Amino acid sequence: MNDDERRRGAESEPDFEERLRDLLAETAHTFRPPSAPCPTIRRRGVLERRRRVAAAGAVLVTLAAMPVGAYALGGGRTGADTAAAPAPSVSAGRGASPTPSGPARPDTAGQLLDGITFAQAADGLESCLDYQRSGGMPGDTDPGTPGDYRILLAMNSTGDSNAPGDGMYVVALREKPERTHLICNVKNGETQGVTGFGDDAGVLPDEGPVFVDPNSGKLFQQSFLNRGNWKLPFRWAVIGTVTRSVAKVTVSYGDSSAEAALDDGRFVASGVLNRQVTLAPHLKGYDADGKLIYDSDDDKYYQRALP
Repeated sequence: MNDDERRRGAESEPDFEERLRDLLAETAHTFRPPSAPCPTIRRRGVLERRRRVAAAGAVLVTLAAMPVGAYALGGGRTGADTAAAPAPSVSAGRGASPTPSGPARPDTAGQLLDGITFAQAADGLESCLDYQRSGGMPGDTDPGTPGDYRILLAMNSTGDSNAPGDGMYVVALREKPERTHLICNVKNGETQGVTGFGDDAGVLPDEGPVFVDPNSGKLFQQSFLNRGNWKLPFRWAVIGTVTRSVAKVTVSYGDSSAEAALDDGRFVASGVLNRQVTLAPHLKGYDADGKLIYDSDDDKYYQRALP
């Protein structure tokens, strides 16, 4: 290329850039970003949040390695005696008032399992709340007092490779200031960990009449470290919510099955597993006429396979 050709090329570059800028300016108004798929994003966000909460709950026992609260299966506590007054493990009705210093009772006797009395469950709840206040659980939210809660479930817990040693689970519900739940694990006389979570039922517009809380996975599965080699027999439970259209919930899990106790919009089911499983509990919901209105196999939000 000679000097004249190089000069003409250099002079043409500014003209080309100016024409390009004008062209872009003229057509910029025709380019519009597509509208955001808000419903889809919201559904995915809720599902991902549920999965994260459930996963966090699965490893909570490992994270909470320094227990603070203490519990004795005989119903006593270390230090001052602050246990609720002894009471038989029978239903007192959903409308029963809590004792001045203790929680309200569950709606049915079937929610207190394995010989655990209401007094023992109440004492376990109190130790778990003490555990939270003393820094055993992240956050500065006041967990309240035992009188703020109602016991939903108490049952034996089975140790595994992630958390050796058998113990007890206590599940409790707090209605105010917002509906929240606690799943508390007590082993060897000490609170090992507490999972706190809100009520996600009804968040998704196409959610079914039965909602299995993903945090209840810690109640019906052992650590993934024990996959294929669970400690048996294994006491399991599953919890969640139901709409008013649901009159009955059945659960089958491996070689065991159960009819859930319905407790003021919630369900609690439990059984004893005697063989290894790879699939989560299978739930069915029925209306008052016995019509099937929910099947977890058809629930796109329910994770059927165990990790």
